Amino acid sequence: MGSPKQLSELLFDKLGLDKRKSRKLKSGGYSTDAATLEKLQGDHAVVDLVVEHRTLSKLKSTYVDALPALVRPDTERVHTDFNQAVTTTGRLSSSNPNLQNIPIRTAFSRQIRAAFIPAEDWLLVSADYSQIELRILAHLSGEPVLVETYRNQEDVHTLTARLLFEKDQITPEERRLGKVINFGVIYGMGASRFARESGFSRSDAKVFIDRFNQRYPNVFAYLQQMQREAIAHGYVQTIMGRRRYFNFESRALRSLKGSDPSEIDLGALKIRSFDAAYLRAAANAPIQGSSADIIKVAMIQLHELLKTYQARLLLQVHDELIFEVPPDEWQELQPKIAHTMEAAVSLKVPLRVEAHAGANWMAAK
Repeated sequence: MGSPKQLSELLFDKLGLDKRKSRKLKSGGYSTDAATLEKLQGDHAVVDLVVEHRTLSKLKSTYVDALPALVRPDTERVHTDFNQAVTTTGRLSSSNPNLQNIPIRTAFSRQIRAAFIPAEDWLLVSADYSQIELRILAHLSGEPVLVETYRNQEDVHTLTARLLFEKDQITPEERRLGKVINFGVIYGMGASRFARESGFSRSDAKVFIDRFNQRYPNVFAYLQQMQREAIAHGYVQTIMGRRRYFNFESRALRSLKGSDPSEIDLGALKIRSFDAAYLRAAANAPIQGSSADIIKVAMIQLHELLKTYQARLLLQVHDELIFEVPPDEWQELQPKIAHTMEAAVSLKVPLRVEAHAGANWMAAK
């Protein structure tokens, strides 16, 4: 199972699965990477078992086997290293071990989360920014529909689903598709990926993405403007002015550096795959980067807040902060933590924080 070569022979030679769903390797065999297995799911029952085996193997080697060996004898705790200048987004990263990458979606991964416990009789608290990247997108783009939705504390995924399906009553599955496209647009999701995640044909997926762009024209215009600025200036900025630089590879894009962004016609440019990835990153960088800025500001302010309490901040995991809190401080601290995080910056839309406490990391979600 751990041999890609043998697995390729099993799937494509012995079982005769569709080789067109894979890509041919230089060695002559066919890829069995995650993208390939995703395309093959449903073609044979063994594919689901292979995916499950890989998931469990990774959980076992990365966490179940590794974490106990990383407990420090002097504290009887696991300690991580936080890296300030590693990620392109500006977020802190975690290593030795990486505590930001512990999954939550499967029953097995939730058991691993539940193994993380606080000091005896204390609580673990999770405080999570709700949809912060979409809120930042609404702020940066000024899209009136999104701004009004967040100000009215309405559900933006339901709103998007209503606009896309052109009806008022939305099913849970249709709301899920609204959520997929809302977050997907931030990361430059195209019709092919939306088709894979939604189950639609590629042509139908393209219709939905085009309809999204029509319903939210300011979002579409903003994302394109960031791409033009990356080409013209060589960088884009977060809401706090922190820059991410881009060095495009094609001569055509490099020749446009220093030009007026408004005069760049993206549709007329022949953009190769490597520069297309840079442009997607350029559209996304102010959103993810601003999220990183905001949570760092919140952490600095929370450091001051907690000086008069026993509670302490343990971890930053993307848009979530993990605290260790004595039970007698929790009722007083809960609204203070939420308010501090929500007031870290002032945007056109309100920031919202959900804070939960429990006896372990899973219970605090």
